[in-house]
Amino acid sequence: MRTTLLAFSLASACLTCAFGAPLAHAADMARPEVRAQAERLGPKVLAWRRDIHQHPELGNREVRTAKLVADHLRALGLDVKTGIATTGVIAVLKGGKPGPRIAIRADMDALPVTERHALPFSSKVTSTFRGETVGVMHACGHDAHTATLMGVAEAMVAMKADLPGEVLFVFQPAEEGPPDGEEGGAEEMLKQGIFRDFKPEAVFGLHVFSTLNAGQIGYRAGPAMAASDRFNIVIKGRQTHGSRPWGGVDPIVAAADVIGTAQTIVSRRQNIAKQPVVVTFGAIKGGIRYNIIPDQVEMIGTIRTFDEGMRQAVFKDLQNVAEHVAAAHGATAVAQIPDTKGNPVTVNDPALTAKLLPSLERAVGKENLVEVGLNMGAEDFSFYAREVPGFFFFVGATPKGQDAGKAPSNHSPEFFLDESALDVSLRTMLQVTLDYLHGTP
Repeated sequence: MRTTLLAFSLASACLTCAFGAPLAHAADMARPEVRAQAERLGPKVLAWRRDIHQHPELGNREVRTAKLVADHLRALGLDVKTGIATTGVIAVLKGGKPGPRIAIRADMDALPVTERHALPFSSKVTSTFRGETVGVMHACGHDAHTATLMGVAEAMVAMKADLPGEVLFVFQPAEEGPPDGEEGGAEEMLKQGIFRDFKPEAVFGLHVFSTLNAGQIGYRAGPAMAASDRFNIVIKGRQTHGSRPWGGVDPIVAAADVIGTAQTIVSRRQNIAKQPVVVTFGAIKGGIRYNIIPDQVEMIGTIRTFDEGMRQAVFKDLQNVAEHVAAAHGATAVAQIPDTKGNPVTVNDPALTAKLLPSLERAVGKENLVEVGLNMGAEDFSFYAREVPGFFFFVGATPKGQDAGKAPSNHSPEFFLDESALDVSLRTMLQVTLDYLHGTP
């Protein structure tokens, strides 16, 4: 706890400094209006982020967050639409001059994670997820994304008269996936017509990441983040007393064998020299009492791939492993692979990435740019980038001086955002969007 509070103190001090002056090496390159607006709006973005962090909401339940966003956009004089894909919010800004149409997206949902930090604005929220009471935390930084886009919207409204083109602000629910049995996220927003009514020629997004230090920006042209699919496997046995395992069929032992054997799908059946593949079991649920062998065990997990052929092969192999290993134990397996539609690969349009790379340099300085490798994390921003050219970049979240490779990762209860990342996010997104709209090479 003492370490956490110290880190918070250092991050706050860094943030105060960062909002007081632009990044030193980028100061002469960034647009003057970017510097001015970032300094003006910094305290607001900080306050929004802390408020949203303290009041996190799960996917399709972002009622308070959506109201905060909608009220802010209406106060800016924008025409706001709410209730899209359950709790999504959009607004269009029409500049005073003709120019391109673009969209900028932020995600609003939190995760069923219990926060371990003792910050003044730490989350104490609980909710229900998959029938269980869980803590709720912005363990992936979506609070920072939402606050940043709120700041970007206010900054761009302030320069509306001289702004060429139009901007669609997209505040999206359920990026982490909607609750079981519900629709949601980017795919649902597109189904409900946000790009039909306003067709942008490019879409931008960002994500804070623990694997980069504060002040750094990561980018990658082409495939950047993996496709993700969810699987569900139910092993059915026959219940019996724990003292008489021969009187039934033990689905727990069968499930353990399935999990162990499934590891060979990646290590022995996939050519990982071609592209990386991940098969992860994220939850196992079976049984209720120490001396009862239950009827069944349920397992859920995720598959991450970059190649469609490899993706289909993993589906087939996992089904085969589940059914045949279970049968070897006298049990049966019902495998749904995938049981819900996953996210496609997130692809940064190569030409758009090349065009905007100078904007990243102007925002943070060339020395703070990192060309990142393939990321096995997934993003439903990928659905937008399938419709129009997309550019998705990464903002460092781990305090300077700390080994980002060893920092608690996104989705960890100890994920920590150095709040100077808010300043970097705001400046960089403003620089990227304004350069694009003004046609700056």
